[in-house]
Amino acid sequence: MRALILAGGFGTRLRPLTHTRPKHLLPIANRPHIEHVLGLLHRHGVTEAVLLTSYLAEAFEETIASAQARGFTMHVTHEEEPLGTAGAIKNAEEFARDGTCLVFNGDVLTDIDLGALIGFHRDREAIGTIYLTPVDDPSAFGVVPTDDDGRVTGFIEKPARQEAPTNLINAGIYVLEPAILDRIPPGEVWSSEHQLFPSLVAEEAGLFATPLEGYWKDIGTPGNLLGANLDALSGEYQTDAVAGPGPHASLVDASAEIAEDAQVISSCVGRGVRLFPGAVVKRSVLLPDVTVAQGARVTASILGQGVGVAEEAIVEDETLGDRERV
Repeated sequence: MRALILAGGFGTRLRPLTHTRPKHLLPIANRPHIEHVLGLLHRHGVTEAVLLTSYLAEAFEETIASAQARGFTMHVTHEEEPLGTAGAIKNAEEFARDGTCLVFNGDVLTDIDLGALIGFHRDREAIGTIYLTPVDDPSAFGVVPTDDDGRVTGFIEKPARQEAPTNLINAGIYVLEPAILDRIPPGEVWSSEHQLFPSLVAEEAGLFATPLEGYWKDIGTPGNLLGANLDALSGEYQTDAVAGPGPHASLVDASAEIAEDAQVISSCVGRGVRLFPGAVVKRSVLLPDVTVAQGARVTASILGQGVGVAEEAIVEDETLGDRERV
């Protein structure tokens, strides 16, 4: 089975970090997010993947080479202008036409059982199956009500909290049959969530959905990206990138230079970072080559590559783009 990974979005919610890289290459536990997606696929025996790219597509070259070295067969499609979630799938038709495919929104971090999702899909002979996840407040999402057998009965975008018929939302992972491609017009901007899936429901074409146990987070905002890193450190999201997860764990790249009396508390510190005497980094993510000068404090923040924090400066609840100075 092939997996299609939607990796063409602009990542506007994560700016300024995404001015210089696709959001899929931002780190979770010092490892590009997309590598966690590929790791999940590999653990379930899926070793052929297609990156559906548009924005800053050339940035994925290192990821592709690394995946191929691990035994993946990698393909790439490209859109000169983003075609939407369904349009991107249609653009990859040559790789999706010959069998059932998994489709991943590129900003989803999860550890669900993909085999269970595929089994549910096949048991119902579905044309498409959506993975659902519960949320506390569905008013910020599109909710997906189903009947007792899991057949999708509607799509409700951002309902008032008290009016939502369910707290289960579209979690951005799908199993799709090739026949679904015939329902997407070629070369047009087309949305799975707003056009393709609602049309399948209206036609009673066999669209199903199911919740599954497991970790799930949309890493598409700075708060969620930071939260995902903290979850990896604590062990709520399990990854071999963190050898000893726990409530006070940190992850420091071996090349980082940490002064003896500098403090790293529940944080991810990337390659080539330098922390000078008295510096404190707490519940934060530092991308490569960040410098935190003497006595400076960084709390609950994400610092892009090459950021410099001056002596005694305080950075709190901030997201800084590459090479900014504080």
